[in-house]
Amino acid sequence: MTANAFLQLALLLAGVLLLTKPLGWYIAQIADGKNAWLNQYGSGLETFLYRISGVNPQHEMNWKQYAFAVLAFNLLGFLSIYLLQRWQAVLPLNPQHLPNVSADSAFNTAVSFITNTNWQDYSGETTQSYLTQMLGLAVQNFFSAATALAVLFAMIRGFSRHSTTTIGNFWIDLTRGILYILLPLTLLLALALMSQGVIQNFNHYPVIHTLSGQTQTLPMGPVASQEAIKEMGTNGGGFFNANSAHPFENPTPLSNFLEMLSILLIPAALCYAFGRMIGDTRQGWTLFTAMLIVFICLAVLAVYAEQHGNPWLTKAGADQAVSALQSGGNMEGKETRFGVTASALFAVVATATSCGAVNAMHDSFTAFGGLIPLWLMQLGEIIFGGVGSGLYGMLIFAILAVFVAGLMIGRTPEYLGKKIESYEIKMTSIIILITPFLILVGAAIAVSFKAGRLGIFNPGTHGFSEILYALSSTANNNGSAFEGLSANTPFYNILLGIVMWFGRFWTIIPVLAIAGSLAKKKKLASSAGSLPTHGFLFILVLMASLILVAALTFFPSLALGPIAEGLSHSL
Repeated sequence: MTANAFLQLALLLAGVLLLTKPLGWYIAQIADGKNAWLNQYGSGLETFLYRISGVNPQHEMNWKQYAFAVLAFNLLGFLSIYLLQRWQAVLPLNPQHLPNVSADSAFNTAVSFITNTNWQDYSGETTQSYLTQMLGLAVQNFFSAATALAVLFAMIRGFSRHSTTTIGNFWIDLTRGILYILLPLTLLLALALMSQGVIQNFNHYPVIHTLSGQTQTLPMGPVASQEAIKEMGTNGGGFFNANSAHPFENPTPLSNFLEMLSILLIPAALCYAFGRMIGDTRQGWTLFTAMLIVFICLAVLAVYAEQHGNPWLTKAGADQAVSALQSGGNMEGKETRFGVTASALFAVVATATSCGAVNAMHDSFTAFGGLIPLWLMQLGEIIFGGVGSGLYGMLIFAILAVFVAGLMIGRTPEYLGKKIESYEIKMTSIIILITPFLILVGAAIAVSFKAGRLGIFNPGTHGFSEILYALSSTANNNGSAFEGLSANTPFYNILLGIVMWFGRFWTIIPVLAIAGSLAKKKKLASSAGSLPTHGFLFILVLMASLILVAALTFFPSLALGPIAEGLSHSL
């Protein structure tokens, strides 16, 4: 890596470290219902919302009631987005008179946005009206992020409470997450992005005359508001087809830096919030450190791979004119205003956090440069991960690490004063196995049917990588793509929609079941027989657990795709 690359990475991490503790403190105050200034000023609006929706703020739910509320709320969200797309031709705020979206594409998009995946099989500026973008997609960006945030709060209460059957109230957690966390941060980011040139309007698409005498239609729209929640909520759904590579979404290097920082901000801060909510900030910093170490290592590898370019074009004997194109690294599919480093770093940030936003074409990355984003998703989107979902995913691996370590040294598995017993391990196993099952079975189905193979633009190992990436992205609710796969077909719209749904909610339900089980348990005092779950030793055990699980599960499929492609380039 170059000195410039290390500087960019250092500046990004410095921003994250600077903001993690104050934002984490604020989030913990909001989650616990304590005074955090903003919630005191908004209490009147919060109370009004509870009154008109019939929510009793004094009532708490057990885990089954909480899970039912999550599923019911998101089912309503699915129906609203689906119907908006199917009827958008006759609805207002459609100045380009865009037609209704097809049934299979509308199904895929509706599932995508309620699951925080934001997988987009369409070109936003030519498919979705302003009303669909705002009332459907942007609103669900808030709701999906707040849903995962609420589930995380419920799980943390499972650790912090004892001898109780309740884990909070979903409607209160959802409301506070939106009102006091997502909305204020998104508003600030939207203003900052607008200052850099991100557009925000309701104009018709103007037709301009270019210097060459041709005409060009420029898409318009309320972009800054959707761009802000897309990044802050780790959603990833772009207003335009080019996503954050589009100059109207991400015009400058500063806007690019702000977007990367905002993607990491809440997931990182939640680690500190977790420590405060359980009364031991060391536990939060332990999880944060494990995430940070893995993130830095993989970011360095991805940037290194892209800076060294394609071996076929840079090795001795290659045509000098062609080799010169790779002399500064692999710039294929990247914006010149960002360059190799900022593009590779953005890809790592987006796939580590389940955001799925892109500022470059991942399909044009080198084989090993593309392997890193793919493997980050296959780790389970827990290296910071999505808003809420990243931390509760990491907590599941912490439970697994404690259980395995306890077996190895003959100690009773305990985590944060709670015994880890067979029920928790069964639920943990379901959570860890569900996404590999969806990815590997889904990829097998895609390559076994003609309709799946027809979507491949690139034959051989790279074509398989495109399918594997699509399934990894949707099963882990990321949403980014290699883009070389033609996925806007009934086959892929239905297959990937099903994978997104089960990847999200078959994880949430057992997470809430674990929360309910832990909340019932008595809190045990730490003793000489307790395994310390803070400090560098536990960090190593935790990292080993998550890396070995991903490596053993996905290595055969990776060997058929990006690893085989990378090795063939080196020959």
